[in-house]
Amino acid sequence: MSHASAAALLDRVHHTEDPQVVRRVITLVDTEGVDVIAQLWSDAEPDSLPGIMWRLYMLRTWMQRNREHIARLWRLGEPVATTASAIAGVDETPDASDIARTADSILSGAFTGDFAVALDRASAFTDVIATGLRLQARRITVKERETTARDGERGTLHEAQTRAARLMHTAANLLTTSRDFREGAHLWRRGRLE
Repeated sequence: MSHASAAALLDRVHHTEDPQVVRRVITLVDTEGVDVIAQLWSDAEPDSLPGIMWRLYMLRTWMQRNREHIARLWRLGEPVATTASAIAGVDETPDASDIARTADSILSGAFTGDFAVALDRASAFTDVIATGLRLQARRITVKERETTARDGERGTLHEAQTRAARLMHTAANLLTTSRDFREGAHLWRRGRLE
């Protein structure tokens, strides 16, 4: 069921020229709720069409809900991963509305353009955000170590390390998702993403 529904949805949108159909599919999670999609695709393997579709929808949802924070992470990570801007299609200094447009653009590209290119864009985007998270974690830890060395208080260092560890965990999850997108693009190009 999950494979058939993902393939049917993708095929239906690829064969329509109606922008309203495309818009309804892109905003499916917004209008129907994530539970509908989760029931169909959340348990699918990452190297399958429903697994990749699930990850694309969750990426868009996350980007929409956290657009300001993600814009800051992009600005932090992009100078390190400079080629990703061109691939992901994001300006160097995006604001929250740019992130929301990018989220829609990546997902709509999966339906109206080359599916593999949309997955490459999603992968590049998540790579930059993961880089931003790692840099933010490093800054938190360095700043707190400097404060501890100066003031001699150790309690806040542990809290900072805990916050940094959470950021690093999220970055690791994003890097895994990025690899899933890259592998999905590779499989799609070979006609093996089912």
